[in-house]
Amino acid sequence: QFFKDRHYLDKEWGKYFEVGCGAGNTIFPLLATYPDIFVHACDFSSRAVDLVKKHKDFRSDRVNAFACDITSEQLTEAVEPSSVDIVTMIFMLSAVAPDKMPLVLQNVRNILKHGGRVLFRDYAFGDLAQERLMSKGQQISENFYVRGDGTRAYYFSNEYLVDLFSKCGFTLEEICVHNKKVENRSLDLVMNRNWIQATFTLNPAGPLSPNNQHDHNTCEGKDDKLAVDMSQKKSESEEIDLSVDFSNMFGTSHYLNEAQIIRIKAKGHDFKIKMLAKEYQHTCKSTGLMLWESAQFMCSLLAENPSIVAGKRVLEMGCGSAGICSMVAASSAQFVVATDGDAESLDLLRQNTSSNLDAELLNRISIRKLFWGDEDDVKAVRELSGDGAGFDCIIGTDVTYNPDATLPLFKTARALISDGGDAGSKAALILCYIQRRVDEDSILSAAEAQGFWLVDKWINGVHESNGIISSWFRGNDVCGAFRNVTLSILYFEV
Repeated sequence: QFFKDRHYLDKEWGKYFEVGCGAGNTIFPLLATYPDIFVHACDFSSRAVDLVKKHKDFRSDRVNAFACDITSEQLTEAVEPSSVDIVTMIFMLSAVAPDKMPLVLQNVRNILKHGGRVLFRDYAFGDLAQERLMSKGQQISENFYVRGDGTRAYYFSNEYLVDLFSKCGFTLEEICVHNKKVENRSLDLVMNRNWIQATFTLNPAGPLSPNNQHDHNTCEGKDDKLAVDMSQKKSESEEIDLSVDFSNMFGTSHYLNEAQIIRIKAKGHDFKIKMLAKEYQHTCKSTGLMLWESAQFMCSLLAENPSIVAGKRVLEMGCGSAGICSMVAASSAQFVVATDGDAESLDLLRQNTSSNLDAELLNRISIRKLFWGDEDDVKAVRELSGDGAGFDCIIGTDVTYNPDATLPLFKTARALISDGGDAGSKAALILCYIQRRVDEDSILSAAEAQGFWLVDKWINGVHESNGIISSWFRGNDVCGAFRNVTLSILYFEV
């Protein structure tokens, strides 16, 4: 493996610095593997740094964790100059504006020993995600884009990356562009993912290797151990964050060891939910292990308006591990089927429901796997609706963020929704979300293609609904707790 096999950390006196440490997913496996190293770690998010410090294996005599905006604050205020042997920059420089990248590298140079190394990994030019952002007109400047959630991403070419480091006094040791085809057979999708990986040395002799020649390798195919191989797996999210593979280099994927308990209150309900903090969203591919704002928002609306689901057969799609909407709905619904396509999320969902509900309400909830587009899963879930009649109310929160999963979402919902009912009691599909990578027009187009028509919509602070949804806010202050989040609700019928 590109970094691991070179044993850069195999020395007793090593000092290691991770730029953009997140919640510390790589820090503690490294400490366990190399018991004599000292780790410096910084992140822009002070909350992420707090999670590092609260980790059960954190020791201040072995880890120096601190919050820092590396584009404007000096690392030497927290780390001794010229003291670090190895710096890792894993999927962090791409989030920095190109004009500030030299400032980051100069900052890193100040704390790195001469002869010290930078291990670099980030998004490469030509990646599928770049093509999508380009087609949506989300380009800020050359190779620099803004995503739907406001985060930014730069896609590096070999030439740009080498030139950037060379001008800051680094010598290239090796560079490799990884090309990987990610296949989801159930959705008949093949995606080209590219990322760039390189090792640079801080060398006072000069910025370039002899004769300006670079060790440039292109790696592709199934033998690439760092690549993401999804050909044998099902997953709702095909917009893969390749940063997950950094943890795989050190053999760690035990995210639930870092789960925390949070308290969620809604009218008449008080839940204690076991979940991952959102600081893990870029390193843990299972987003269902986290709790998102739209689920909390919809949970509050259901608690304030039990009539939405009263006496109905309710299905929640993509409910994740928290299950708070399903648990609130169980108080009023005839029964609830809570579903997700991720096995780990479902396991944690079972823990959360059993620890928060009494026996009577637990009997009203069934938890099942539902991978959108899987005929066997769809058939098994529909059988739970009562003589296969379908569901009167289908709820989904933050399930529209993946462009490739949008059509399977509506296809699955159409196969599971009831065709019965008359005016005023028609079955409904209710989606609550924060717009990320899929815009409203794309959602509506996918819905229409599967026979759904939009009856009502509500966008927090922008558009009010025509009556159905707006009535849910009368006499309560649900919006007050979410005034800084732009949430949308779409109400469909067939």
